[in-house]
Amino acid sequence: MTTQRSEPALNAGERTMLEGWLDCHRQTLAWKCEGLTDAQLRTASVQPSELSLMGLVRHMAEVERGWFRKVLVGDDPGPIYYTEEDQDGDFHLTEADTWAEAHATWQAEIEIARRHAAGFALDDLSKGKSSFTDEPFSLRWIYTHMIEEYARHNGHADLIRERIDGATGYRPVAED
Repeated sequence: MTTQRSEPALNAGERTMLEGWLDCHRQTLAWKCEGLTDAQLRTASVQPSELSLMGLVRHMAEVERGWFRKVLVGDDPGPIYYTEEDQDGDFHLTEADTWAEAHATWQAEIEIARRHAAGFALDDLSKGKSSFTDEPFSLRWIYTHMIEEYARHNGHADLIRERIDGATGYRPVAED
């Protein structure tokens, strides 16, 4: 599978621009994981860190779920990988954890996020709450935060991928 990244439009409206940048960052993380074995995707960046590409994908599945399901629409299906006892469970991988499962779960959460966001205007406030405030968030704030979250973790993904096989860079995106 080859991930096609698309560049956000240069002259789009605000919502199209925000969604374009979020999708670009989602695609970038997928691209950073391409062509690696499950063992490579479980490889931690550097001791003592447990940060790995598969862990980042699992973490972003949790983040998508948290912001678009729990906060935006007020649905709390519970965590996917972490528990009360293991708050970093998304990063605690075993030999049984697979890319196929992590990727499918992440993609499913992205699709749910898109469906939920489609029902809100940028200024509409969330129906749920986050774990750090009782204040509602606008969809605009959530989109901006998600772009920041992916951008930060894509920086981590760059370094982890370079450690695994030397691959570097931010290749040009597909032309429309």
